[in-house]
Parts: sequence; C-alpha cells; structure tokens
Amino acid sequence: MQVDIHRGTGRVFAMIEGGSANKLPQKFGPWSHFKTIELVRGQAQPGVDVDECLDDIARHGIHVTDAHMRITEQVVG
Repeated sequence: MQVDIHRGTGRVFAMIEGGSANKLPQKFGPWSHFKTIELVRGQAQPGVDVDECLDDIARHGIHVTDAHMRITEQVVG
C-alpha cells in the first residue's frame, strides 16, 4: 500500500493511504507532507511498525504516532 506520511506539531506523524489528507486530525495540525512510502505487510521499514500501521489504516483510515509511540486510539477514539 502506498502511504503518505504527514508531520504535525511536535513529534507527531500521521500515516494515511495516499490521497486521504482529509483524515488528518486538526488537533495536531498544521500538517505538512513529509514523504510517501510503500508498505508491504511483513516487510521491515525503518521507524515504522508496518503491520500495526496497516492494521490502523484498515480499521481507522489513519495511523498516528507521537515520538514513535502509537496514539491512534487517542485521535480516533
């Protein structure tokens, strides 16, 4: 899956499926596009728990971290 990574305030990052920027939570904005990567379940990606990220995107449409700690549930809860 192609995933867009956006940088929010502080050390908050959000990962969303390409073209889904409307899912970025205002709470941590303003957001800026950081980069786009390809994530494949079971393949390592530096700085990303790929399976956790893909699970969150499938379940919530977004995966959010703060200093590399998952905070998705706090954002979508």
